Amino acid sequence: MSRISQPDPELTHRLTRRGMLGVAAGATAAALVGAAATPAGAATEAASGRAGRGRPVLPPGRLGIQLYSLRDKVSTLGFAPVFAELEKYGYDEVEFAGYTQGSAGPITLAQLKRLARNHGLNPIGSHVGYYSDDPNAYTFAQNLTKVLDDAQALGLKHIGTASGPFRYGSTVDAWKRAAEEFNTYGAAARARGMKFYQHNHSEEFSFATDNPKVRLYDVLLADTDPDLVFLEMDIFWAYSGQFRFSKRPDGTAAPFEPLDYVLKQPHRYPLFHVKDGVSDPANTYGYRMTDVGDGDIDYQRFISAVTRLRGERFAHHWQAEHDQPTDSLTFARRSSEHLHSLREKC
Repeated sequence: MSRISQPDPELTHRLTRRGMLGVAAGATAAALVGAAATPAGAATEAASGRAGRGRPVLPPGRLGIQLYSLRDKVSTLGFAPVFAELEKYGYDEVEFAGYTQGSAGPITLAQLKRLARNHGLNPIGSHVGYYSDDPNAYTFAQNLTKVLDDAQALGLKHIGTASGPFRYGSTVDAWKRAAEEFNTYGAAARARGMKFYQHNHSEEFSFATDNPKVRLYDVLLADTDPDLVFLEMDIFWAYSGQFRFSKRPDGTAAPFEPLDYVLKQPHRYPLFHVKDGVSDPANTYGYRMTDVGDGDIDYQRFISAVTRLRGERFAHHWQAEHDQPTDSLTFARRSSEHLHSLREKC
């Protein structure tokens, strides 16, 4: 079982486009690909849904992966070998975390789009920073037009940020102000035929510093236009938020269930991050991240509950992710196998 321990995984994940794919792996390309190789027959069986009886929990054509999980391989091998492996493992979609590929040489957005499609991968979304003190930064606040131009060039249907709405602080008014900016980005994205989205970590489920009875995530939902601003629930971080913030600062109970947010407004959650964790109450975040299928988050229950809603089976995209996998290609392969093996209970 792969388990990680890091001082603050939430902070390390809040990255801008710069440097996202610049981590060197320190091994040859052949060794990297070979380490996670899987027999073609096994991958095909997992991807085709023959791994068990009953209807697959995962809708066909809806399994993606957040490429941040594979940043080490992309930076050393380039996108082409990585996409070839993902195709072999039965992935349908990719979500970007930057568009450069390090030592493998430059690549244009047109080439990147074509490469993904050549491997049967649909570019579904991308993470971009929310704001920066640098006026030239590649963020929504500083360079909205460029961000949307690039997303449009890649043919993305979703463009979003993994940054929390903490730009102006943790008060109710601070989040209302951030929500208005998100509405602006959402309107600009919609004008291009895209959806703007925000990806949560656990801190979004904390309480306003000026009104500890108010959960900040509820402010975000209430003060963003549901037709302009969408959510990508990172399920691991949502359950981490449940562990951390089921009591208010004064100790009074404030329980919540992440799945209930989705079931109440399923149209607001076109994307999900499927990330697993081993329950560990001694850990600050309540869980230790692991490969999908090795942890304690019940994905058969969660995905089934969403896809069984009337008209919702094909309305969502499920992106596997691990912030710091022991071996990223092994993580990708095993996560796909597990998710494709899940079957609905009769």
